[in-house]
Amino acid sequence: MKHTANKPAVKTLSSLPSYDDAPLSPRWAFVVHFRLSTVIGTDIVSGRVEHVVSGRSTHFTSLEELLAFTARVLQEVQAKDPHGRSARRDGS
Repeated sequence: MKHTANKPAVKTLSSLPSYDDAPLSPRWAFVVHFRLSTVIGTDIVSGRVEHVVSGRSTHFTSLEELLAFTARVLQEVQAKDPHGRSARRDGS
């Protein structure tokens, strides 16, 4: 983009990377909320995890449960389209 003395460069939506091109796609994003009783670095972890795009969520009481949920959701996301794009219903 050109800079002029009077006009700063402006990014337009078309010049920004799309979600599909982003190195950190929201399709692979989760929000993890730990309970106060969690002790980081131990097996004492509990809380709630939510997949940002789908809204699917679950409570967990162990690191294994947290990882199992994220693995299930990510496998489903990958199965829908291995390239990260929204799969079309007509198969094309």
